[in-house]
Amino acid sequence: MSSDPEKMMSKADKMTKLTLTRWSADWRGATELYEQAANGFRASSKYEKAKVALEKASKGQEMQSSPWDAAKHMESAAALAQKLSIWDEVADFYRKASELYVECGRAQPASDALGKAARALEDVKPEDAIQLYTDACEILEEDGRDQMAFDLYRACASVYIKLEKFTDAATFFLRLGVAADKCDATNSQCKAYLSAIIVYLYGHDLKQAEKCYNDCSQIDAFLKSDQNRTASRLLTAYNEGDIEEIKKVACSSTVSNLDHVIIKLARKLPTGDVTAVQMNAGDDLDEDDLT
Repeated sequence: MSSDPEKMMSKADKMTKLTLTRWSADWRGATELYEQAANGFRASSKYEKAKVALEKASKGQEMQSSPWDAAKHMESAAALAQKLSIWDEVADFYRKASELYVECGRAQPASDALGKAARALEDVKPEDAIQLYTDACEILEEDGRDQMAFDLYRACASVYIKLEKFTDAATFFLRLGVAADKCDATNSQCKAYLSAIIVYLYGHDLKQAEKCYNDCSQIDAFLKSDQNRTASRLLTAYNEGDIEEIKKVACSSTVSNLDHVIIKLARKLPTGDVTAVQMNAGDDLDEDDLT
């Protein structure tokens, strides 16, 4: 047999087409040739051709009812699409791989495939990355594997922060908190809630930060935590207009143990006019005081 990958592709293509003398496609033989051709193209750095060969090999494995092997080939094709900066194909191929893993009943690799796509697209197509991260989380949630989604929640929140969508970022930290609660991962849960509060404060939303603090404090594990005490100190400092205290709390060891992206936000607090916050709080008190 020729070792020329071009000839292998041509021969494999013929094996999948029906003719007057070939009444059924030889997908097994064709798939082996596509796989060998892909290796040959990769070895000679012909990545576009290798990608096409892997797509066809994936199709061949599907036709042989082997979704696992089909998924593996789609992931390899996606990695080559990434190398070639063909971003739409990166998303499409990893999504296809994910669907094939779901067909096998394998939630973890199905989620992992979407996570790989999201990481590849974070800088070039951040909105698409967010959707991929969200879908990756949902696959694990539906399979009862919430604990395996923690890094995905954090990664998605981080992309939202880059896009300055602070409410959405905080929401994902709260989702992480809920998932951690299901798994009795108290430390991760409390860190997630403090992270959400810091994100709200960074986005100049003191009212939402306080609501978040009050809601989360209904949960006993958070109420008794260092993260709760840190959040309380931070909110008190905001309401008192105490900039030095805000900066001091933002540099505390409890904050320093949060995710790097949150530490960076905390170190920049306060971002708004804290004296204006204090004045507004005072105005509210005067309006309520009817004595």
